[in-house]
Amino acid sequence: MSALPDDSGSPSTPPTWRRAALSVLTRVSHGSTPFITTFVLIHLTAPALASLGGTSLSSQVMLLGREYYQTPLGEKYLVLLPLLVHPLSSLSKRFLAPRPARRPTSALSLTGYAAGLLVLGHFLTHRVHPADAAAPVLALSPAELDYEYVKYALHAWPWRAGLGYFALTAVVATHAAEGVRVLWNTWARDVLGRWKGGIWVISSEPLMVLSSTAVRFRAAFTKSILYRL
Repeated sequence: MSALPDDSGSPSTPPTWRRAALSVLTRVSHGSTPFITTFVLIHLTAPALASLGGTSLSSQVMLLGREYYQTPLGEKYLVLLPLLVHPLSSLSKRFLAPRPARRPTSALSLTGYAAGLLVLGHFLTHRVHPADAAAPVLALSPAELDYEYVKYALHAWPWRAGLGYFALTAVVATHAAEGVRVLWNTWARDVLGRWKGGIWVISSEPLMVLSSTAVRFRAAFTKSILYRL
């Protein structure tokens, strides 16, 4: 039996095999997220605590986190492998999906591509390049890469480094938020109901307020310059 044509009329894998492959890739992609989420939460706890105790506290927390993600086995199998498996399985799913679904138009896919590029740049700058300096005397060991390294970048290239760290955090956080919604609707919807997103749900509901109260609401909001512009 010949292979069935796809949307373009060329031979392709039979739909049953494609559906099976997409199912496996979905499970692989979703199964890697708990490891990535754990790493990201540990990794971002350190800079978040800088507002309380400065970079000294951040460095101490980062050293504790390294016990999880910079051990010989932990870094390879709990961090790098999931970080590699997740985008590869997601890209493979997009390649096997019907042609209209291949377009990266959703917030999840767009932030996923952006996060992949930003994470790669972050990993090279903070993990690979320091140990791969042009001269051995300039190479840095992992023990020397605390938050003074980050602080130096912010002092030497304030706009470039600041924008880079902000973009990385914002994109990863947005991708994670979109991913939680997809995971919920894939695995928990039948039991707990569909996750639509809090702000979206609130904004899509009709107003249930008296016109006189709405006037008072508006007066309160417009006291802020943010809502007067």
